[in-house]
Amino acid sequence: MKPDIGISEKTTEKTIHFLTQLLADEMVLYIKYRKCHWNVYGESFMELHKLFQEHYSALELSVDDIAERINKLGGKSIGTMQEFIHFTKLKENQKENGTAVEMLTYLLHDNETIVKNIRAALQNKEKDQHDEGTVDYITKQLQEHEQYAWILRRYLK
Repeated sequence: MKPDIGISEKTTEKTIHFLTQLLADEMVLYIKYRKCHWNVYGESFMELHKLFQEHYSALELSVDDIAERINKLGGKSIGTMQEFIHFTKLKENQKENGTAVEMLTYLLHDNETIVKNIRAALQNKEKDQHDEGTVDYITKQLQEHEQYAWILRRYLK
């Protein structure tokens, strides 16, 4: 049964498509943070190990929230690695592992990519009416990724 919540079918379809991409991006970034958490080394090992864990723990909650938002709008959430890879806008890292600085750099880039994608979606959302719930939710996601990017950037300056 389709939800009758005052959002047009066309708007709902576009929103579900965007949220599916965001879900894929968040899941891929979650996995990248996990890999960094497991493989970081060097002078700042413990600090970065804990930082990466803090970020991936927050992403884990976001993934669940996004999947549930998709379902609230009447969509079906993706859930296989193949689907995540298909929908993500993030690129695979070419190096098997890397230094702490390389890890920070590509995690920063991925967070900034998500920020730009959310910003573009919000600009398009202003044209659509009556989906304040999604606008509010993705605005919070934007702020979270801006925060992650800011923290990562501070390590690189």
